[in-house]
Formats: sequence, structure tokens, C-alpha cells
Amino acid sequence: MNVKQRKTRILICVLLIVSILALYIGRLVSIQIVHGADYAAQGDFVSVRNVTVEAARGEILDRNGNPIVTNRQGNSIVLDAAYFPTNNQEQNDIILALIRLFESRGEAWINDLPLVFGSDGSVSYAENREQDIAAMKGKDFLDLNDYATAQNCYDAMVEKYGLGGYSAEDAHKIAAVRYGMTAVLFPSGSSTYTFAEDVSTTLASIIKENSATYKGADVQIVPYREYASGTFAPHIIGRTAAIDADEYAAKKDEGYAITDEIGKFGLEQYAEKYLRGTDGEKRVTTKSTGEVEEEYTRTPEQGNTVITTLDAPLQNAAQQALDDSVANLASRGNYPYASGAVVAIDPRNGEILACASNPNYDITQYAEKYTELSTATNSPLWNRPLMSAYAPGSTFKPGMALAGLEEGVITKDSTIDCVNPYWRFTSGGVQFTCLQDQHRGATDVISALEHSCNIFFYETGYRLGIDKIDEYAAMYGFGQNTGVELPEEDGVISSPAYAQEMADILGTDPDAAWTEGMIIQTAIGQAYNLMTPLQMANYCAMIANGGTRYVPHFIKSIKSYDYSETLVDNSTGTVAYQGNFSQENIDTVREGMYRMATFSGNPAHVLNEGRLGEIGVAAKSGTPQLDRLNEETGELEQRNNGFLIAFAPYENPEIAICVTIEDGYHSSYAVSVAKAILEQYFFGSTDSAMETPQQSGVLLP
Repeated sequence: MNVKQRKTRILICVLLIVSILALYIGRLVSIQIVHGADYAAQGDFVSVRNVTVEAARGEILDRNGNPIVTNRQGNSIVLDAAYFPTNNQEQNDIILALIRLFESRGEAWINDLPLVFGSDGSVSYAENREQDIAAMKGKDFLDLNDYATAQNCYDAMVEKYGLGGYSAEDAHKIAAVRYGMTAVLFPSGSSTYTFAEDVSTTLASIIKENSATYKGADVQIVPYREYASGTFAPHIIGRTAAIDADEYAAKKDEGYAITDEIGKFGLEQYAEKYLRGTDGEKRVTTKSTGEVEEEYTRTPEQGNTVITTLDAPLQNAAQQALDDSVANLASRGNYPYASGAVVAIDPRNGEILACASNPNYDITQYAEKYTELSTATNSPLWNRPLMSAYAPGSTFKPGMALAGLEEGVITKDSTIDCVNPYWRFTSGGVQFTCLQDQHRGATDVISALEHSCNIFFYETGYRLGIDKIDEYAAMYGFGQNTGVELPEEDGVISSPAYAQEMADILGTDPDAAWTEGMIIQTAIGQAYNLMTPLQMANYCAMIANGGTRYVPHFIKSIKSYDYSETLVDNSTGTVAYQGNFSQENIDTVREGMYRMATFSGNPAHVLNEGRLGEIGVAAKSGTPQLDRLNEETGELEQRNNGFLIAFAPYENPEIAICVTIEDGYHSSYAVSVAKAILEQYFFGSTDSAMETPQQSGVLLP
């Protein structure tokens, strides 16, 4: 290599070294001088993490803005995956320390383990937890066979969670928490696990101040559901609870997390998509000094406001009157099945103003007392107004009167001879008679409604025939879904087809399933007829308003949380069926009902006493008979239910009511409930308790 080439190579090497040094110097200048402050600040950070901020659920109000379900803030204790140990032993020790702290303070922690531990050391499955038990045995949890015992499940947990070194009592408690953590996929699927809800501020402070002892435990301020009254229409309002595995699988694509709460039944479930808020997010930065900074990257947005059709004072009056009437009946002895239902509806648009069930329960104690409530013989969890179907008895007669008038088999002035027994036929040797001790002779339709004459309606039904009876029953909305927002029973329209169906199910003689006597029994609301109190109230409303059957509904409107937008508006109602009935015929039926409610010989006459008499109330009572199995003796007993349908004012109806008293003996028990409802509706106070965003007493659209 010559001298010239050597010099060239040396020069290139020098330039290369100088270039590299220049790059290093430039980088150092950038880091230390140009961006020095930024990098110095970053050096103070230990961690930066994003945390979900739970949004408050939307509120539920009555029609006048009175709160039914709202929110309040409370403390939850959560385990944070970012700081919670991954070692089994450490996890168990921290969990046990938290449990002992809570027990020393007399506060509850979440225990959803579907296992029950006996004082003798035995392990059994919790009652009514079949779905949870199956999930616990499943391949994603303990991976045990379907026939695995409760002891097998517990033994598998002891091994899975390393609980062998703890006492049996402590191991049970730790297992309950570890089960809950696994159920929400903590820490892989969920960054936090809620150890306890709604804890006291004092206890929250202790955990905060002893973070080294309770490593990974933190306090979160979260919204909790708050009920104005736990006994206010719990069957209708419903409740929220933790999302289960099936719900999560169906909802995760909609943004639900395994730790979310969701509406379980009632309006909470029906309006879930409106009530659910939009969660926010905040960035939490922890510095080396221990200082924590929080910054919202997305603000949480509260759910929308559901305004119901319920009138809070009227609902309370209906529930109280129903409870009092049933208690009065039960106190007289030998009425073991006493219970009932009430529905009050606006005949002008189908809005349900009140809906009460007896026995009632407190929704705030639902989880705590679920086993007791679900196994009670009087079924307090059962939504009787929507889910129980009854023979309507004589309350069916106004509909038959209208059908007879419309079809021309009777007229307003024509008469039928009310004489016992009914003359056309007997059925199986049984004679059909009137309710009255003495026959009334020639009876027109108005008088027949006033005195509830069976003979008149036997003959009307015979002239109509079963096909026409069933045709009009369908017009009135019987035997079908009403369209209300919540689950409901369809009921049954008595017919030969249904009789045959029942014979096939029961294995009885098909030839005896339907007889000629069934036609006239159907006409007075017996035979196979079964209707819900909601259907009966809506049918009464249809007669009251002249023949329009609306879709009954509980939701009046849904508004954005700030009331800037109306998302749903049901204020005008939806027509389900428009009957083309003669106004004269409607007026004739209405007059008969009014005459019944003013007849001194009927308990319903009290509905037109005093100031209610100035308004005018039309009604029809009924006492349908049924055979009920006595579970103690195993024998069938003949019992009566008490029914009443009513509407007012007589001239321009605003409210229609159905009251059902099971095992009611006499309709007077139903009458007392209807009277209390009407007194509250027309003379009680319905002032709004809500100051904003509307003025007091102004109806929400």
C-alpha cells in the first residue's frame, strides 16, 4: 500500500470518529439541555396506568319527577392487579388479613362461593345456585366432572389456591375470595377485583393508611343504587346485580366487562341500554416520591333518565290498601291463600298509574333474603298483576253484554226471563242457577249487569255461541300478550280447542272435555277462562273509553341525563286494537256498570258515597269459584276469589282499575282497595318532589 492510500484511509477513519462523536454530543445536548426538563420529569415516574372510571347509572322517576331509584357515592375496596402479589401464599395472606380487618369492624366482604360449610366440617352446595355450581365445575374453573360433590370442589380449590397450610375456617374464607377473583378472570381479564362494597369511610381510611400491610388493596369511589323506598313496586322496578357468565358472553361485544353490573329484571333490565352509562378513563401517574397524579382522558357520562307512568302517591296508596285488605281477610281465619293484585291504568293512553302485588317485599333485601323469599309458600317474588291468570267471574259480563248487543242477540230493551234453574239444559245432572235467591222475572241488560244475573248471561252466551264469545274475548285482549314492557302471562280464552288440549295433557276423556254447559259457563267468566289483572284493567279501560284498547306501558318517556334530549316518548300511547262498537251499546254497558256501583245491595255502592259520588264510579264485581289443592290434606277445596273492575269519572273516565283478592270470599275486600285508590287519585296530593329540571307539580311528558 503506498503512502497516498494510507493517508486517505487515515483521513476517512478520523472523519468517521469525528462524525460519531458529533452524533453523541448532539444527542447529549438534546437530552440534557433541549429536553432536559422533560426527561428529568420522566425519571420521577414509577408507573403510568389507565384506570376505568365507572359511570353512574341513569335514574328512574315517577310520572311527576319523584325519585324512585337514584345514585349515591360510596367506597368499594378493590384488589388492583398492578400491585397485588402474584404468589399464592402472599395473595392468601393479604386476603386473610383483609377478612380479619373487616370482621373486627363488623363489616361485610363479598362471599359468592356456592358452597356451604357446616359446623361439623361438612361441605354442601348452596341452594338455588345451579348455574354457579355448574360454572365452578367447568373446564374454565376447576375442570371437574358433572357428578363432582361439593367436597370434591372444595378439595380442588384447596389444591388450586394453596390453602393446605391454613385452618379449615380460614381456608373456607380465603377460598370464597379466590373463587370470586377467578370468576371475574382476575388478573388476566380484569385489572381489579371488588373485595367489598359500600364500606364505611373509617374502614376505607384504615386500608389507605396501611397500604404496606394490605398490598394491592385500594379504595374506589363508585356510584351505588339508592331506592326512595325498597317496597315501592319492586316487581316492576327490578334490580341490578353483577353480570353472570352467560350475560357477559352475550354482552361483551357491547363493551361490558366481567366486573360490570347489569339490570336483572323489571325496568332495570328492560331499559338497560338506556340506563347504562358510559364509563370514563383516567391516567394515574405514580412518581418516585410516592406522589400520585390523576388526569381524566375520558369523562364518564351518566345513564339516561327513565320516567315511568307510575304515580308515586297512588302506587303507595294502592299497595297499602291492598296489604290492609289482605291482612284483614287473613285475620278472619281459614283464608290461607289470601293475597292479591292491583292495576290502575289511564284509559286515555294505556299508562299504568299503579301496579301492586301482595305479598310484597323489600328490593334492598333481595340478595340477603333471596332463599327465604324464593321458598316462601305465599311467593312474594311472584308478579301477580302480570304473571297470575285468574277466572274473571262476573267481571267478564260487561264484555258479554257488549258482544250480545253488537251481534243483535239482545237489545237494550229486550228481556230474558230470570228464573231458576236455567231452562235449556243441565250438564252431567248439574243445574245452572242464578246468584239471586229469587228470580227477577223479565230482565233487561242494564238490570242484568246491575244485579249480575247469571241466567241472563247464560242465555246471551248460548245465543252468541262459543265462536263469537271467543272472538270478542280476543278483541278485549284476552288470551294474548298485552305488549307491556315486562314478562307477562297470556292467559286463556275458554274454547273447545283448549279443552281438548287439556284433556290430552291430563289424559282424561276427550269426549267429556267440552260440553254444552261449558259455553254458558264461559259467558259468565268461568270454565277455562283465565285472565291477568293487567288484562282485566285494560279491558275495563277499553269499555270506559268507548272501545280503544291501548298497549299498557310503564315507561312514559326516556330523557338524556341532562334533559336536553327526549329519546323515547310514549305519552300519547299506542293503539293495540280499535273496536268499531256502537256508541249506544257502549253507553248501555257503562250504564249497567254504573247502576251496579250505586245499587245499595252490592258492596260496590260505597264507591259512589260522599265526594266520590259526585264524580261517579262505574264498576262490576265478581266472585269466581275455583278448586284449590289443600297441600296439607291433599284434597281439592272450593274457594272464591274476589274481583272488581271500575272506572271513573263516569262521564269522562281518567282511571280504570282491576283489583284481585285471592281466596277473597267476597268482592267487598276488593271494593275497599278500589275506593282507597280512587280517593287518592281524585283528592290526594301528587305534588312533585323534584326541584330541577322542572317546576313542582308539572307533569313530565
